[in-house]
Amino acid sequence: MTYSKFVGASALALALAIPVALSPMLASPAHAQWIVYDPTNYAQNVLTAARTLEQINNQITSLQNEAQMLINQARNLASLPYSSLQQIQQNVSRTQQLLSDAQNIAFDVQNIDQAFQSQYGNVSLSATDAQLVADARDRWQNTVGGLQDAMKVQAGVVGNIDSNRAEMAALVGRSQGATGALQATQAGNQILALQSQQLSDLIAMLAANGRSEALIEAERATAAEQGRVQRERFLTPGSGYQPGNAQMFNGNN
Repeated sequence: MTYSKFVGASALALALAIPVALSPMLASPAHAQWIVYDPTNYAQNVLTAARTLEQINNQITSLQNEAQMLINQARNLASLPYSSLQQIQQNVSRTQQLLSDAQNIAFDVQNIDQAFQSQYGNVSLSATDAQLVADARDRWQNTVGGLQDAMKVQAGVVGNIDSNRAEMAALVGRSQGATGALQATQAGNQILALQSQQLSDLIAMLAANGRSEALIEAERATAAEQGRVQRERFLTPGSGYQPGNAQMFNGNN
């Protein structure tokens, strides 16, 4: 091959290769855009999303805490589904009835004043022997009645022990199983009320015992005064024997 033919073949091959190499560039549309990746902007977006997610989690936690607080408040405001008030009132009424049934001399100031003025006052020197015996018998009946009343009150107080024990066990169980502060407080208040009722029983028993002892001492004091009056009447000199006319056989001689 001559030099001129070689040059011509090379030029032809180059001319054919240029369109093939430029064809991808010529085939691309004129409106195509290139995507640019910015690492800084991407990191900022990730941080923003993380912070937003954290705020949402904090809000969810806050709502959960508020819901739990409301649940606790509801428990604290729940009333105790048990009341021992009726049983306590029944025990108190039973003891009061026993006190009001006191024989002869009741637990009343005016009644006591009248009884002591009429039966336990100063013994009259002019009273007959029959009157003195009747007054002594009345005082004895008052003393025996006072002792009987005291025993009734004692029996009533002892009878309340069993019901009080059952109520105390129920209230302590309710207090230990309370779901909130209100239930625990109400159970504690009912326990205090039960203790107050027990103290009332104790006071009633002491009052009944004291009444019986007071009647015994009053009877002794009045009996001593009556004995003094009778002794004084016996030792008082009389008018002696006075002679008089006697009539026999219906006036027939």
